Amino acid sequence: MGGWTRGWNRTGPQTAEEIIAEARKAFFVMFGFMVVVWALQIVNWASGYDLDREFGLIPNDPSRLPAILTAPFLHFGWDHIEANSGPLFVFGFLAAYRGVVRFLWLTLLVAVSSGLAVWLFQGSNTLGVGASGLVFGYFGYVVLRGLFDRRLIDTLIGIVMAASFAYLVTVAVPGTPGVSWLAHLGGLVGGMAGAYLLRDRSARAATPAGAPGPGAVGPGDGPGRPALGKGRSGTGDSGSGREDLHKELKDLGLL
Repeated sequence: MGGWTRGWNRTGPQTAEEIIAEARKAFFVMFGFMVVVWALQIVNWASGYDLDREFGLIPNDPSRLPAILTAPFLHFGWDHIEANSGPLFVFGFLAAYRGVVRFLWLTLLVAVSSGLAVWLFQGSNTLGVGASGLVFGYFGYVVLRGLFDRRLIDTLIGIVMAASFAYLVTVAVPGTPGVSWLAHLGGLVGGMAGAYLLRDRSARAATPAGAPGPGAVGPGDGPGRPALGKGRSGTGDSGSGREDLHKELKDLGLL
């Protein structure tokens, strides 16, 4: 999987304009996703939920393996879709705003990990549908993405999301009545794995071997010119953390 991540790692959004443009695309992608989910719910409801029976996931049935990709778009009723819609849009947008292509790969990974967990380990006499596996996958991805991408803003977003929605993890453990905890757990694991597998390898490139280190004087340096790599305080790397944060804020157009 590392091979197909390289294409966008070098060309991911960097400037404020690029990030805003990507966030705009992420908004419309999630809006379109919600339109499809709700349109299918209307058709499903009008047909007496025939779509659930035809395209829902039945564990241990080889003929229903393709339902791994269709079940997340279907729901059992209006309460079900209403409960999923808010978190799906919020976490989906946060997962997509750094890159829609990477988000689409993440969605595929989470759908497969969540669906396989249900298909392999859940009881055979059940039918599974719903986007909650995606919700948990996007949540796990958003919480960990900043750590693997080494972006301060995304790390802060992850901390806030983890603190605000930590209760979601309780639904990914056995014992919750009427809920497929396996779908939630599988999605969560897939999202956390996606944060690592789809990490931005260009976010903080390592200094090449033999290159001047922080504070070293390069060929263009001289009297009256600051040494390369020095922080704003003029004492080597002491200001680098502040500069990193400023760069992240500028990238997002907040400075």
